[in-house]
Amino acid sequence: MCSMDKLSPKRRAILEFIRERIADHGQPPSLADIAERFGFASRSVARKHITALHEGGYIEVTPNQARGIRLAEPLRRPEILEIPVLGRVAAGAPIGPDLGIHEQLLIDPSLFRRTPDYLLKVRGDSMIGDGILDGDLVGILQQGDARDGQIVVARLDGEVTIKRLQRVAGGYRLLPRNPAYAPIDVGPEHDFCIEGVFCGLLRRD
Repeated sequence: MCSMDKLSPKRRAILEFIRERIADHGQPPSLADIAERFGFASRSVARKHITALHEGGYIEVTPNQARGIRLAEPLRRPEILEIPVLGRVAAGAPIGPDLGIHEQLLIDPSLFRRTPDYLLKVRGDSMIGDGILDGDLVGILQQGDARDGQIVVARLDGEVTIKRLQRVAGGYRLLPRNPAYAPIDVGPEHDFCIEGVFCGLLRRD
């Protein structure tokens, strides 16, 4: 059985992108799509990664087809996942990082369409329009990039927040989902990075 642990972060991200495209659009990405998504200089770089995933047994590739990528036998999910709760994330004004493992939760993997790497506890109400409430535990898939419109956990000038990502000329805009909060414009003068993308939540009584 293939293990995701054996993949480099880049190839794991490409495999997740393939899964996401198939789930969301009903078809796999082309080499051009992969090259554009990951900023590769050419499709040949994307082909190198696809070949490695194929040789590792993660995908199947039909030669001479523009979208000839298929997932191999799906990886068997464990019956129970043990996911760390790493700290807090602001749904409001960004807050300082509160990292370190606070607890480990045993959860049913079927609760998430994509398996999260960790959970963060939400503080604030800026994302209530997306159903993310104060006190929720949000599942985060760790990756350093995201599509326009995705909900992301981002680090801005050393502080952490959860917002929708909008790409704009010269930078990004972090969009709240509560009209009481203003968007946050991110330009080249800011220290900014995407920590991961939202993939579901838990709400404890």
